[in-house]
Amino acid sequence: MLPDSLRQHATAASVEAFDGDAITGGNCDHNELTLEIAAAKIASVCGFLKYDQGFARLSTVTAVDRCPAEPRFEVVYHLHSVEHKQRVRLKCRLIGTETSGTEPAIDSVTPVWRGANWYEREVFDLFGIQFRNHPDLKRIMMPDDWEGHPLRKDYPVTGSRV
Repeated sequence: MLPDSLRQHATAASVEAFDGDAITGGNCDHNELTLEIAAAKIASVCGFLKYDQGFARLSTVTAVDRCPAEPRFEVVYHLHSVEHKQRVRLKCRLIGTETSGTEPAIDSVTPVWRGANWYEREVFDLFGIQFRNHPDLKRIMMPDDWEGHPLRKDYPVTGSRV
């Protein structure tokens, strides 16, 4: 649900009008809009923002590990509309492995922005977050036989002894 403080923000209001169940929270600090999106709705919201609202540029996809808090992971998308000179940050929360017993997963946005391919592979490699329907989800930074995901907070700081 869109917070009352964002009702006058045109981009936030348009996302709510597109899919009222997609927004789970958000804020606008220092003139930077952040919308928290339900993970199941990320692909459709991104498609709407690109094709209907002009956010043609995906500047990055990254993640945050909030261990030991749950939901543990947060996938963050930074979008840019060059035409309208606007930016928006989308955040999706994902349950971690401790409570769910499975790896965290979210739908890929590569069908919307081809450039998301490399960003999603980086997040997969370093955080272990699965991107469903990704065209080639494999390690991009670490060797193929590397065990674990180095940016997770429970990853051993000293690594493994060789």
